[in-house]
Amino acid sequence: MDLKDYIRSIPNYPKKGILFRDITTLIKNEKAFSYSIDQIVTLSKEFEVDKIAAVESRGFVFASAASYILNKPFIMLRKKNKLPADTYSIDFELEYGKATIEMHKDSIETNDKVLIIDDLIATGGTAEASAKLIKMSGGIVSGFIFVINLFDLGGCKGLEKSGFKVKNLIEFPGH
Repeated sequence: MDLKDYIRSIPNYPKKGILFRDITTLIKNEKAFSYSIDQIVTLSKEFEVDKIAAVESRGFVFASAASYILNKPFIMLRKKNKLPADTYSIDFELEYGKATIEMHKDSIETNDKVLIIDDLIATGGTAEASAKLIKMSGGIVSGFIFVINLFDLGGCKGLEKSGFKVKNLIEFPGH
């Protein structure tokens, strides 16, 4: 199955000059969604994993399903002020703005190996911030799995240069 056939491209969203790769067309198709989860689960076996983390909200869709199948705890990395208990917090740059993500301080124990799953990687700002949160908590980043890699924006290459193992299901240009 070619998952590219299930991704809708929307020009000038969320702002002019961005070509948005929309995964809602993939997840509304039960065969494509099941196939993508099966592929993520298969790829996850290449990593040492104690826990799975994902950034809201689209990453939750894929990571929570994989977490269930793999029988691993799921860690939510959320936007600022969305988690009720004590958190670690980090500010970072997006390709079209700034953001903050947080994680509960009790989500990860020292030396937990954490696999980070997300729907898409562009410049890598969110992924790098996610890795920093895992490290702040004493965890170890096992690596990353993305459904989509926007290969010409350099996010995966940057993560690999930082020593992280990175896998993705499909690739598109970012422009």
